[in-house]
Amino acid sequence: MTEDTEIIQRIIEGIQEKKGRDIVHIDLRNQENAITSGFVIGTGNTKIQVQSIADSVREYVQKKTGQKPYNYEGYQNSQWIVIDYGTVFAHIFLPEDRERYNLEELWADADIRRIPNLD
Repeated sequence: MTEDTEIIQRIIEGIQEKKGRDIVHIDLRNQENAITSGFVIGTGNTKIQVQSIADSVREYVQKKTGQKPYNYEGYQNSQWIVIDYGTVFAHIFLPEDRERYNLEELWADADIRRIPNLD
């Protein structure tokens, strides 16, 4: 398992731990203008859940891989929190913000893997 694959898996687990939904992994390794090798995107229903999911992602990744994020932003309003792991970014959205920014459509030519909801 590569380091990126391990981080991606731990991000997914962190999102699932707090009942995040509609998880996707967007593989950007073959995209010419991508600034990273991939995104993992998840959705929380409330600002508190978005914060909780983001905290869970940071805890899972650090506990399982030892990797701390390089940076994270969005806790101020908790509508969209992004966590930067260098080669992989985690994006946690409220539903309306995820729809507005529509990263899946922006990167529609990339390989997009949808992770089934746990419920």
